[in-house]
Amino acid sequence: QMQPVESGGGLVQPGGSLRLSCVASRTIFSINVMTMGWYRQAPGKQRELVATMSSAGIPNYADSVKGRFTISRDSAKKTMYLHMNSLKPEDTGVYYCNVVLQSRGYWGQGTQVTVSS
Repeated sequence: QMQPVESGGGLVQPGGSLRLSCVASRTIFSINVMTMGWYRQAPGKQRELVATMSSAGIPNYADSVKGRFTISRDSAKKTMYLHMNSLKPEDTGVYYCNVVLQSRGYWGQGTQVTVSS
C-alpha cells in the first residue's frame, strides 16, 4: 500500500531555513489526485496542522506559519515539499506527512525538526 516517506529534518538556529520532503511511495497514482499535508507534534502537545495542498494544488496554512512556510509539490517526482523560513523555537517538533488517497489517510514515520541556538 501507499507509504509517505519524509526527509529533511534537522537542527537549525532560530531564523534559519529547512526544506522537508515527502515522497508518496508504493503507488501508481499521481499525487495530483491526492490531498497532501504536513502536521507537527511538539513534546507534550497534540498533533497540529501546518499546511495542506489539495489535489487541485490549492495550499492552506496554519496561521502560525503563514508568510514563513510554503508548501509545494513536484508531480513528476511524486514529492511534496515544505519550505520553512524564519524558523522559531516554537516550530520544534516531529513533522509528519499525511496523504489522503481515495478517502483513505496514510501517515509517514515523521522527521524531527529542532530550532535552537
